[in-house]
Amino acid sequence: MKTYNLAIIGAGPGGYVAAIRAAKEGLSVALVTGGDLGGTCLNRGCIPSKTMLKHAEVIEHIKDAKTYGITVNDFSFSIKDMVDRKHKVVNTLKNGIKSLMKQNKVDVYQGYGHIAEDKTVTIENGGSLDGLETIQADNVILANGSKPFVPELPGIEDVDYYTSDTIFNIDDVPEHLVIMGGGVIGLEIACIFNSLNTKVEIVEMADRILPGEDPDASDFLRRELGKKGIGIHTNAKITGIRKDDQQKAVEFEAGDGSKSMIETDSVLVAVGRTPNLTGIENLGVHFDGRFVKVDQRFETSIAGIYAVGDLIGGYQLAHAASDEGIRAVNHILGEANPQAESIIPRCVYTFPEIASVGITEVQAKEKGYNVKTKKVDIAANGKAIAAGETSGFMKLIADDKYGEVLGVVMVGSHVTEMISQATSYMHLEGTVDEIDSMVFPHPTVSESLGEAGSAWLEKGIHYS
Repeated sequence: MKTYNLAIIGAGPGGYVAAIRAAKEGLSVALVTGGDLGGTCLNRGCIPSKTMLKHAEVIEHIKDAKTYGITVNDFSFSIKDMVDRKHKVVNTLKNGIKSLMKQNKVDVYQGYGHIAEDKTVTIENGGSLDGLETIQADNVILANGSKPFVPELPGIEDVDYYTSDTIFNIDDVPEHLVIMGGGVIGLEIACIFNSLNTKVEIVEMADRILPGEDPDASDFLRRELGKKGIGIHTNAKITGIRKDDQQKAVEFEAGDGSKSMIETDSVLVAVGRTPNLTGIENLGVHFDGRFVKVDQRFETSIAGIYAVGDLIGGYQLAHAASDEGIRAVNHILGEANPQAESIIPRCVYTFPEIASVGITEVQAKEKGYNVKTKKVDIAANGKAIAAGETSGFMKLIADDKYGEVLGVVMVGSHVTEMISQATSYMHLEGTVDEIDSMVFPHPTVSESLGEAGSAWLEKGIHYS
């Protein structure tokens, strides 16, 4: 039996990043994956969706070309060519990870890892455990990831539907798409298909889309999506789905008890994700609800067995999983004390984008802070006007006593590329005074964050 210092189950952003970091620190590492390198993020989630969103962005620019003095008389698109390009992007990155595994001498095992408390891992391939390879490890990191959650609804077994795992392999663009769920995944996919001329309707159980984000951001996005013709039904509980000839009927109940129905040719289920427990069903780790329970070091109830990423809940984001994997490796390497909780930025790649970090205004007040906020629209920003991308705002949330930055919300084009600046302030426990004292380049949309800081201090130049 081959032995390793560390065995990692799952090759997504939590698993493969931890594998590389551990190998660079001199540990012998085995990476066991039942799927492709890169996990859901690379193969079915983050990268495919952002590739398709780029296609949609190009289409939107062509549609708006006349605004820039450019006339495009006619254009067409091919969903087949778009999907083919998506495959090429995914394969390029997957080959890159494969090279990194080889370069760092990480042994990759293809198959599903079944873990025992003594940290032996039996690798299943083809549905049988008999006679297959077993490896032994000193430590194990569970990075199994998650899978789309499909609720038990009357009639759902009788209709064909998409999930985020399947929607980006379509052969034909639907005429009408009903999306169950107004969270990040559903909204990004809504923007893609809206650009492809699909009539899109979203059904969300909560009282607003993006219920976990700042209300100013979710309300703004709802108005912008409405302008694009995307229908949004909030406070709407789906009660069933039925098939009627070639059409499907999505039935839902509004908050006031009234019942409605939408007829459509396509349905996307995007109501969240659930942990993938393959291989750990009989392990005996403790759970917190449906998620594996871990301590500050990401160690489970079994010493030497760690868990990261979607398996443990929290921020179900690729970069959060990577950070958790690295922190677990640091503890395995002998880190005496756990690091402070990481500041995790959140990005929504809709049109316009939303990027945020820290806590919302509501959460800050609930925590007892004396909160002062400042929101500045980017409509007056020089770069935004020149680019014709004036929809959005910057919102600064800070403690009024010391000026400590508690949260930042950005809405607008390309704000996902700007949020790291705000994240660095919070990581370094920065204050609004330090934002105000920084020199931002002009013209950039990011200088609106500096404007928000100055206006928060009542020293604003362009904003009061």
